[in-house]
Amino acid sequence: MQHSNPILHGSHSPRFITFGEIMLRLTPPNYGKIRVSSSFDASYGGSEANIALALANLGVDSTFFTVVPNNSLGKSAIRMLRSNDVHCTPVILSTPEETPTHRLGTYYLETGYGIRPSKVTYDRRHSAITEYDFSKVDLDWLLEGMDWLHLSGITPALSPSCADFILALLQKAREKNLTVSFDGNFRSTLWSWGAARDFCTRCLPYVDVLLGIEPYHLWKDEEDHSKGDWKDGVPLQPSYEQQDEIFDHFIERYPNLRCIARHVRYAHTGSENSLMAYMWYQGHTFESKLFTFNILDRVGGGDAFASGLIYAMMNGYKPMDMVNFAVASSVIKHTIQGDGNITDDPESIRALMSMSYDIRR
Repeated sequence: MQHSNPILHGSHSPRFITFGEIMLRLTPPNYGKIRVSSSFDASYGGSEANIALALANLGVDSTFFTVVPNNSLGKSAIRMLRSNDVHCTPVILSTPEETPTHRLGTYYLETGYGIRPSKVTYDRRHSAITEYDFSKVDLDWLLEGMDWLHLSGITPALSPSCADFILALLQKAREKNLTVSFDGNFRSTLWSWGAARDFCTRCLPYVDVLLGIEPYHLWKDEEDHSKGDWKDGVPLQPSYEQQDEIFDHFIERYPNLRCIARHVRYAHTGSENSLMAYMWYQGHTFESKLFTFNILDRVGGGDAFASGLIYAMMNGYKPMDMVNFAVASSVIKHTIQGDGNITDDPESIRALMSMSYDIRR
């Protein structure tokens, strides 16, 4: 008998949509450094695109909305998503008149090894998504028939028009009774910590499923901010009791939240990490197993956690299985080159949940 799932508002197979930027990723081969590399491996990625791709590979009806330039780079990025069964019908291939700089954002990744951590260099300023006028988008048409909307704190940092569109999407999703998930995903190269907290906190009243506990204001006293934030002083690797208390304060302030989940990383070296997660759901805080593993490609690990949690919720997993499936999804992504988790058999993730490493024959 399938576990009942109060997160979902409907009874049919849910349709998922997300909005964000997809970028060209250029990586020196063989863990090389950019300054001495004469060639780069090319692929495409971006937080929201990674989640749409991962869910589509697991069989979810998944749609991605973005703006890319109507040139070979833009078309190639969308072709990659379509090859992974992501619906891209709403995607806008912009003209030079609509997006004058007419470029696809790019980022360079130096993959870490051993004691050397990975390093990202962005080249995404004035990309097509930042220059497009989103007031032209018909939100009713875009969200028609959708059940689940996912957004992140990366996209509103790109431009004021993107920020305004995120808020409009959240309001329309609430009007249409969609389930909404949100991942703060702070990027210090895009905006300040204070600006990120200010904006992402405005999103919280519209969110059902919250991924991560930052960047948000959770003031002890809304009238006197000098008393501090409930999260002040909480370590990056909190105890169960510390995390449970923070979850309680979130739920007290935002009773619309139906689930909060965050993964916790222990970086032993650039090549070996451990991951576990905490999740608040149906009045209880759950703690996942701890997984220790070697890293092939760390980028997109958080997105794989998010997609794993969303998939588990959509399929009525029990709470402990939800949080363990989410962590296992992230762990398995660390063994895959590229931004996205292309795992297309949930059974392999469930086997990892059980820490079963035998050959499947």
